[in-house]
Amino acid sequence: MAEKSVKLVLASASPRRLSLLERAGIIPDLLNPADIDETPGRRETPRRLSLRLAQEKAKAVVHAPQVKALGPLVYILACDTVVGLGRRNLPKAETEEQAIDCLWLLSGRAHWVYSSVCLIDPKGTVRTRCAETKVRFKRFSREDVDTYIKSGEWRGKAGGYAIQGRAEVFVRHLSGSHSGVIGLPLYETIHLLQGAGYPVYYNWMANAVG
Repeated sequence: MAEKSVKLVLASASPRRLSLLERAGIIPDLLNPADIDETPGRRETPRRLSLRLAQEKAKAVVHAPQVKALGPLVYILACDTVVGLGRRNLPKAETEEQAIDCLWLLSGRAHWVYSSVCLIDPKGTVRTRCAETKVRFKRFSREDVDTYIKSGEWRGKAGGYAIQGRAEVFVRHLSGSHSGVIGLPLYETIHLLQGAGYPVYYNWMANAVG
């Protein structure tokens, strides 16, 4: 397989996921966001939800015209991040009320962030990995919550916060993948790409600066 003919599709419009991939020396050939229903199933645990949504996102773009136009040697990468409090799935906050509820639930407590990656290789083989990260927040004051809500960083974020922004000052302890909490666990992602035959190191050299 000639490295230059291989293509990578990121099934996401997330700037933070693209930035993390680029930080790892990987530049996708196409961004093709997947539009799927992310409603949790009945009694679906946060980990299972994260894995399922990552797979559904990847499968949703396999037959997209823009993807087909790239040729036969296409790898599709999709990700999903879910914040769980016990068996409870916290939402990707879209309203201030949702974000406020999430923050008070997480105040002074430990929670888990499940960040799953799904890779479909040119042969159609589906591979998945899930990074599980334990995060403990400080106990919030009313001012903590009010000022964070005013920042707007919570919008669309799992659990109502973005650790790559102001919310990082709330973290008392983190055990696991920091990049996974942001939205793309780099160790698991690179492991999947290498295991599937994607030329990770070729891209490192091709995209080297200086």
